[in-house]
Amino acid sequence: MISISKSKQKLLPPGPRSPMALQTLQWLKNPVPFLEACGARYGEMFTLKLPTQWPVVVVQHPEAVKEVFALDSNAGHAGEANNILKPFLGKYSLLVLDGEEHMRQRKMMMPAFHGERMEAYGHAMIDAAHASIDAWPVGSPFGVHAPMQAITLQVILRTVVGMTDGPLLAELEALYPQVIDAASAPAMHFELFRKDLGPWSPWGKFKRRSARGKEIMIHEIRRAREKGTAGRTDVLAMIIDAKDENGELLTEDEIHGELMTLLVAGHETTATALCWALRWLLRDAALTRRVAEEAAEVADDPVKIAKSELLDRVVKEALRLQPIGPVVARVLKQPLTIQGRELPADVMVAPCVQLLHHRPSLYPEPTRFDPDRYATFTPKPWEFIPFGGGLRKCIGAAFSMYEMKMVLATAFSRLSMELATDDIKIIRRGVTLAPSGGLPLVIRKKSPRATKPIAA
Repeated sequence: MISISKSKQKLLPPGPRSPMALQTLQWLKNPVPFLEACGARYGEMFTLKLPTQWPVVVVQHPEAVKEVFALDSNAGHAGEANNILKPFLGKYSLLVLDGEEHMRQRKMMMPAFHGERMEAYGHAMIDAAHASIDAWPVGSPFGVHAPMQAITLQVILRTVVGMTDGPLLAELEALYPQVIDAASAPAMHFELFRKDLGPWSPWGKFKRRSARGKEIMIHEIRRAREKGTAGRTDVLAMIIDAKDENGELLTEDEIHGELMTLLVAGHETTATALCWALRWLLRDAALTRRVAEEAAEVADDPVKIAKSELLDRVVKEALRLQPIGPVVARVLKQPLTIQGRELPADVMVAPCVQLLHHRPSLYPEPTRFDPDRYATFTPKPWEFIPFGGGLRKCIGAAFSMYEMKMVLATAFSRLSMELATDDIKIIRRGVTLAPSGGLPLVIRKKSPRATKPIAA
């Protein structure tokens, strides 16, 4: 941890006095109860002792969140705050970059996520969901998290990387779940445990599988450059031809870094968010019927699904009620005054998604799953932050929400589902918060697909 003077330490808000080891254990094992207890005891702003380079100041008031998100790229470094991800994503990932280099790569990637491209992606999302659902068992409990991971991974490989068939696609579909699972072990996020002790050690397995994944990705990048991208609609085809203000292309390593960002950040997180959406929906029989009726009307039509207000509200409420990540963060490079308190430089300030999304003043009955709250209420950008905010809002936010609607509509158009158990706990998978047991479901009835696949 960076050492700060006693005079600067006095500027920090109070927080738990327990040792760093105990706070770290609580953060890893029970992050939501830990944050809620701290918020209840210390109020709008508190300091945690975690094994980061900086003291961590957690904020939850909407105005405080707004001030943090308003920081320019020189005053608050999100990439530096995400250093924990660098061993998994590499040094060229958008998530770990700051300043001019971050803005350069973000500008080059943005056109790939414009709304008009979404419909082409939508058909691939629907096809992937149908293919997975075809294999789901009827009548016996199964964890839906792994199938959701398979759907979102296939979507990423097809719509982002542009892979449609062949042994390399099959290899990546088998390889990356193993990579993600290895990276999701909490211990792997501490340098002490990231030791390559051979091909059978946890970190050794991760390194070798990641290296093979990179080989295949670099092969796809080179193939796209050699054959050209005419007629392709995937993200790789867009960013491989993108030029910065100086007319320069992204390097192979930069492109690989961005593909890994989209694959890891857009695969595990979206799959987990889909599971939480199912968990909350299936507890409410009346709402489940409404969603099933809506799904029957819009099934297999990306345009109609995207326009569904009910599905949009369901997705938003799932992301509000159980955020995938508990906090987002910036490392202060200069002092910042928040709500009358001056925080010094070299402090990590972390807007707390969990506490913000559960404020009764913003969201009455905050623990209730109520998609209809959005019929009369539109949260401000700093009041609803599942994808962060400001200049660092997740570049794939619209893509993720769009995919969630496609998959939910497809599932509810074909399946009668129920929870196998309501005893679902929050467990940590790396930096994400997932439902325990992979969210066990029971499919009571499955209907065949009504239309033929469209995506190639």
